[in-house]
Amino acid sequence: MTTSTEPDLAARVTRLEDLEAIRALDARYCRHLDDGNWDDLMALFTDDGGFDGLSNPRGKTEMRAFFAGLADGGLTSFWHFITNLEIEIDGDRAVARSFLWQPCVLDGIASIAAGRYTDELVKQDGRWLYRVKKVRFHFFGPLADGWDENRFALDSARAAAVNR
Repeated sequence: MTTSTEPDLAARVTRLEDLEAIRALDARYCRHLDDGNWDDLMALFTDDGGFDGLSNPRGKTEMRAFFAGLADGGLTSFWHFITNLEIEIDGDRAVARSFLWQPCVLDGIASIAAGRYTDELVKQDGRWLYRVKKVRFHFFGPLADGWDENRFALDSARAAAVNR
């Protein structure tokens, strides 16, 4: 005999499993990006996936070249800290939003970046993958200049998007 709560319980368990899988995907993204593990990073995206941020590469070949080429643009070290991950799941699609705080070294200068990720995800063959990972920086500047709310403004975000 089945009770009316069993389907609800199964759906809740599936939702919790999906939430945890998306959180783990985000953690792997940060780790692979920070460590320069480009092949492992590309495995987290759909075949036609894309990155929308400082550039707009599409497909794994373009994205791999973009991420591997960050050092050519002067970005030699970076560490991602993501907080406030919000996840909305609708069947085999999801949207995840989070805040990003990123110490980095740009042209040999210790810098700091802050912004927001908005990711579109799909579930394929039982696992979650990024379809589009979008980042928008609201602040990007040398750490020595300080980081306070007066510098955390639209002008610094605009400069980050145009100059980086």
